[in-house]
Amino acid sequence: MPRKRSIWKLHDREIQLGDNTLLAGVLNVTPDSFSDGGQFFDPDLAYARALQMEEQGADIIDIGAESTRPGAKLIDEEEEIRRLIPVLKRLRGKLAIPISVDTYKSNVAARAIELGAEIINDPSGLTLDPSLAKVVSQHNAGLIINHMRGTPDSWARLGPLPDASGTVRRELDACVHRARRAGMDLLRIVIDPGLGFGKRKDESARLIADLRQLEMLNLPIHIGPSRKSFLAQTSPQATLMGTAAAVTACVLHGAHIVRVHDVLEMLPVVQVADSILHAAP
Repeated sequence: MPRKRSIWKLHDREIQLGDNTLLAGVLNVTPDSFSDGGQFFDPDLAYARALQMEEQGADIIDIGAESTRPGAKLIDEEEEIRRLIPVLKRLRGKLAIPISVDTYKSNVAARAIELGAEIINDPSGLTLDPSLAKVVSQHNAGLIINHMRGTPDSWARLGPLPDASGTVRRELDACVHRARRAGMDLLRIVIDPGLGFGKRKDESARLIADLRQLEMLNLPIHIGPSRKSFLAQTSPQATLMGTAAAVTACVLHGAHIVRVHDVLEMLPVVQVADSILHAAP
């Protein structure tokens, strides 16, 4: 079944979604992210990695300056901005592809957009800072609304999520309505079911299997299965293969954008999955 085609309006451009799966390359400028914490904390290394991912085939660079690993503590906006500014300043005007910044804080989002970011990827689903959608709207940027239960430091204490797919769909719908009330244009919004964000292993797997349910919201779908704990295997190479399997499933179930750490390895994965998807009647 083909994906719905749509236009995603960003700050400085429009992106066609639905023809081929786009890859958002993950760039964590944190000391404590779950799989690559500290690896690109140095701004020069982060700059070089962003250029490398673009060369490898990334369509978007998604920069995060606050860890959302399970158990992570929230940081203040001053520290988040301190981590972001040197990287965004180095990258301004150096990439042909758009920059997304992963934040739930409205002041961080405003500063990031001023420094060239075209997309804000809110991991909290507009729950932690109600002003975020208004700020993104005022700056005419794109918005990814990611579903999250609780906060990273509370995930271990959360109970099971009955009807994970239905609950996520309904709560994302409510998030979209909040964004619309804040002035967001629907053509600027993309949704994400938030794999692993307060969900157990079986719940994240079910969200991928039921991804087509999100098509009821008539918005493009972004998803981030890369290196998630529910895919973990006995070695990094085996986990990479698990990620490839999940990425393939996401594409075949309707994802428009897949967020990955390993752009070089996942590019042929999405290309083959796209060819299978396009061959379907």
